[in-house]
Amino acid sequence: MADLDLRHLRSFLAVARESNITRAAQQLHLAQQAVSAHIQQLERALGATLLVRTSRGVRLTAAGDELAAGGKALLGDLDALTARVSTVADGQAGRLRLVCKPHATHEFALEVAEALEAALPRLEVELVSVSTLPEELELLESGGADAAFLWVPTGDERLRYAEVRTDRRMVALPVTHPLAGRASVTLADLADEPVIIPKVVVSDEVLRHWLAEPRPDGRPARRGPATQRIEDRLLLVARGRGVWLAPEPLSRYFPMPRVCWLPVEDAAPSHLALAWTARAPEALMTRVAAEVRALTGWDSRPLSGVRDTP
Repeated sequence: MADLDLRHLRSFLAVARESNITRAAQQLHLAQQAVSAHIQQLERALGATLLVRTSRGVRLTAAGDELAAGGKALLGDLDALTARVSTVADGQAGRLRLVCKPHATHEFALEVAEALEAALPRLEVELVSVSTLPEELELLESGGADAAFLWVPTGDERLRYAEVRTDRRMVALPVTHPLAGRASVTLADLADEPVIIPKVVVSDEVLRHWLAEPRPDGRPARRGPATQRIEDRLLLVARGRGVWLAPEPLSRYFPMPRVCWLPVEDAAPSHLALAWTARAPEALMTRVAAEVRALTGWDSRPLSGVRDTP
C-alpha cells in the first residue's frame, strides 16, 4: 500500500480542480514549485503518472481521473472523521456521567441533564446517585464518573472545580430545644451544643468546615456523636444527642416531625461545586458549570470561578 502524504493529495486535488498548477498554488497559498514537487512525490509514491502538461495547463491521465474521484471522497471522509473526533474530545458527543448526592442536587440535576442534551443532541447525560462524599470521590478517581456535584472543600487536591451555588448554613435542632422557637441563631448560641459529626469526612479541613470551625471566640466546636448516614444524624438530633450543621437544601430534602431547622447567621456558607479530574473534557465542564449557574442564580458571576487546586 502506498504511503500517501495528505498535503500532496490536497495539492493534486487543487490542480485537478483548476486544471492549472499556478492557480492551484495561489489557492493553496503555496509556491508553484512546491505544488509541482508535491505532484511529483505523489506520482512516485503511487508509481503512476497523474497529469500531463498542455499549452493550456494540465490534463489528468486516466490514473489521475481515478485519484481525483477517490481522493475527494477520501478527504471528505477524513475531514468528517476529524470533526467527529474533535466533537467527542470536547465532550459534545458520547456519554457524560454526572455523579451526585440527590439531597444536594434535587433542585437542578434533572434540568441540567435536559438542558445539556437539548443543546448537544449527540450527548447523553447519565446521572449517578450516591449518598456520601467518599463514594463520589471514588467514582471520580476510578473513572466511573466524569464529574460530580459536591460541596467544597473536597479534601482531594487533585480535583478541578467550579462553584455553582452558595447555600446558607442551617442547624438541625430537636423541636423541644430552647432555641427552637427562634427565627435564627448564631454560633455563639450553639457554643455549648455538641455537634454531630459526619463519619464520611475525608480530611481535617473538611471536618472543620462541617463543624463551622474555628468558632468566633477561637474555640473548637464541642464534638458530639459520629454517624455516617444523614437519616441517623437527624435521629440523633431528634433524640437530643446533639445538633447538626448542614447546607440549606438538606433542610428541605429531609424534613422530620421532631426536628426543626434554623439559619445560622454568622456561619460561613457552603459552596456546591462541579468537580472533575484531568480526564474530563475542559470545554464540556465549562458548559456544564454555566448551565448549573444559570439555574441556581450564579449566571451573573464570571466563570473564572473555575479553580485548579495545587
